[in-house]
Amino acid sequence: MARLAACLLWFAAAAPLAAQSPAERAIIQQVDAHNAEGVALLERLVNINSGTLNLAGVREVGTVLRAELDALGFVTRWEDGTSFRRAGHLIAEHAGQGPRLLLIGHLDTVFDADSPFQRFERIDSVHARGPGTTDMKGGDVIIVQALKALKAQGALARMNITVVLHGDEEYAGEPQALARRTLIDAARKADIALGFEDGDGDPTTAVIARRGYTGWRLTSTGTPAHSSQIFREDIGPGAIYEAARVLHTFRERLTGDPLVTFNPGVALGGTAVELDSTAVRGTAAGKSNVVSARMVVAGDLRTISAERLASTKAAMQAIVADHLPHTTSEIVFEDGYPPMAPTEGNRRLLAVLDQVSRDLGQGPVGIDNPARAGAADVSFVAGIVPMIIDGLGLAGSGGHTEKETADLSMLPRLTERAAILFYRLTQPARP
Repeated sequence: MARLAACLLWFAAAAPLAAQSPAERAIIQQVDAHNAEGVALLERLVNINSGTLNLAGVREVGTVLRAELDALGFVTRWEDGTSFRRAGHLIAEHAGQGPRLLLIGHLDTVFDADSPFQRFERIDSVHARGPGTTDMKGGDVIIVQALKALKAQGALARMNITVVLHGDEEYAGEPQALARRTLIDAARKADIALGFEDGDGDPTTAVIARRGYTGWRLTSTGTPAHSSQIFREDIGPGAIYEAARVLHTFRERLTGDPLVTFNPGVALGGTAVELDSTAVRGTAAGKSNVVSARMVVAGDLRTISAERLASTKAAMQAIVADHLPHTTSEIVFEDGYPPMAPTEGNRRLLAVLDQVSRDLGQGPVGIDNPARAGAADVSFVAGIVPMIIDGLGLAGSGGHTEKETADLSMLPRLTERAAILFYRLTQPARP
């Protein structure tokens, strides 16, 4: 609360800015004059395969962006990811005064080195398809181009900014505590965090809340016997019926809140069952005339707040514990991405962005529906940084598919928005 109060005092004391002040107009002109360079940088980055497990490709994208940030006067370093089995992260720091901004992005995509989707391809004069055009090399380019425009006008010199670009956002390294330690350490020093994911691809909204991701694994057991004896008092219904009871009861009792979802993604049952640790592949064997001995189900749970996560976990555990005769069930949770609840600080920060957008003639910016968004790295700073928004990346569609397409006409507009947002958030307070 003390850090939030300090930020609000800074904003209250900051010199008021007229819409499109001379300084801002100069920044906007700089963005527009160099937009072609931004498109060229995006094409260069997209044409480097950086699927999360293509470690060399992720490093290469990091090298390109590191050079851009070095040229802007940032102190950069590469955090090697060997300890968490990934390529690593790029961190860049620019010392200055006033509120400390944390800019968050990532270098990797969901498209592996053997994916057929590999190249930047112009569709028409304003659209381009390619892996990572929107998720999220477009967002990385917006960061770089906005900072370049600020530097050209002398505005970057006094800014206090840290940039963290992860190499494993799409497939987080393990142990996660190591993979996200650098981001969390940077968050402890930051007053404001800005995420450059593409959100829902709609530039008229921004993200002030994200649901977290928690994995779960349900294991049910039964008493194997000849199928003709199923439901007998001393045999019971078997593991598959028991697991079905659990899933059906989840659906009966826990639906109703659109910001709470629980999805069983993989289910294997029979006499002998094996599911790998990533819950992606497994085997099951059994016979139609044998009562099932074991069933394993893996899924995810998404909630908007830590409190809602705790209460839903407790409800799921209570359902699991009420098992059928001669069966057992156990559920194990594995927390992944924490939820980012909407806060007053986030709303105040959105209000600043909204005013920037209006002053640029781009219209209002509302709240993205968190039911439509997945988890993202910005969630790891929730509860640490007092003011957070995400979804500031490049507009487009088809993310995580071979139809991923960027709206290049929005690149200069969203870069202008980011640059003016940085500028307004870091203006010095009046004496």
